[in-house]
Amino acid sequence: MQDTTLIVKDSAGWKRQLSRAVRDPLELCRRLALDESLLPGAKGGHALFETCVPEAFLARITPADASDPLLRQVLPLSEETRAVSGFIDDPLEEAEQRPARGLIHKYHGRVLLIASPTCAVNCRYCFRRHFPYADNAPSRAQWLEALDYLRDDDSIREAIFSGGDPLAANDKQLAWLVDELEGIAHIKRLRIHTRLPVVIPDRVDDALLAWLSATRLQTVMVLHINHANEIDAAVVNACARLQKAGVTILNQSVILRGVNDSVAALEALSERLFEARILPYYLHVLDPVAGAAHFDVSDDEARELVDKLRERLPGFLMPRLVREIPGAPSKTPL
Repeated sequence: MQDTTLIVKDSAGWKRQLSRAVRDPLELCRRLALDESLLPGAKGGHALFETCVPEAFLARITPADASDPLLRQVLPLSEETRAVSGFIDDPLEEAEQRPARGLIHKYHGRVLLIASPTCAVNCRYCFRRHFPYADNAPSRAQWLEALDYLRDDDSIREAIFSGGDPLAANDKQLAWLVDELEGIAHIKRLRIHTRLPVVIPDRVDDALLAWLSATRLQTVMVLHINHANEIDAAVVNACARLQKAGVTILNQSVILRGVNDSVAALEALSERLFEARILPYYLHVLDPVAGAAHFDVSDDEARELVDKLRERLPGFLMPRLVREIPGAPSKTPL
C-alpha cells in the first residue's frame, strides 16, 4: 500500500488561482470587452448556475469576440433561463444510482466516487449543474461506508474519481482515498475525470505527482477538452509531467453548438490532442440538462459530422460518438 507520508505539503499556487477565479459575470464581460447587450443574460444565467473561470483559461479567450469557442463554454446567457421540453435537472437519472453517499454505480465493474463537489470552471453545458453536491460530500466515516460497498462487490475492478472535479480536493485527502482503494485486492485501476490540468495547469504539481506515481493501481486520467484552443504550452507541459509519472491520458469532448460543431474544429482538436500525446476517447452528444438546450446538436447532425471527420483522420484519432442513456449497461454508440 502507498506510504502517504511521502506526500509533500500541497503547493499553494493552484489553490490560490482557484480562489481568484472570476466569479462575477459582469467582471467576465468587462475583462473581455464584451458588448453590454450580453450583461442581462449573463446575470440571469449566473443566478441559476454560478460563473467560475480561472485566469489561466480566461487568458486563452479572444477579447471582444462573443463567438469565441472557449467563451461560449463559460459565459452565462439568457438562453439558460428558458425552459425547453425534454431538458431536465437530472438527465442521467443519477439520483437512482447512489447506493452510498458520494458513490454512483452505473455500470458493471466500475463505480464513480464524488471525490470533490467543487469545479475549477463551471461549464455551462454541465450535466451535473443541478446535482445535489451537498448530499454527496461524505465525511471520513461515510467514505468508509462507501469503501465497504466496493469491498463487498468483487466484480468492481475500477474506481473513478469524479465530481465536481476530483482534483479540486486536496492531495492529502486524495492520497488517503487511493491508499484505501489499494487495500481492496479486486480494484485494479484508478480513473480520474478532470478539467483542472486544462483550466489550471499548475494543478499538476509535486504533491499530485507523488501519490499518482506511488500507487500500484493502473492510472488513467480522462481530460475534458472541447476545442483545440484550450491546449496551450502550459497544458502540454502539465500532461507531459503526468505521462512521466505513468499516467495514461485520454480525452472526452461534448459536441456543442457554436463551439465545435464543424468538421474543421473537430479535426483540429484531434490533431492538437495527439500533439500533446493525448488520445481522443469519447465524443458525447449533449446530455439534455435544463439550461443547456442552446448547445444541442441533433444525433443526425453529429453522425454526419463524424462520418466526414472519419474521411480526414486516421482511426486512432477518431473519438467514439456516444450518448449516455439512463439505465443502459454502457455508453450507447451512435
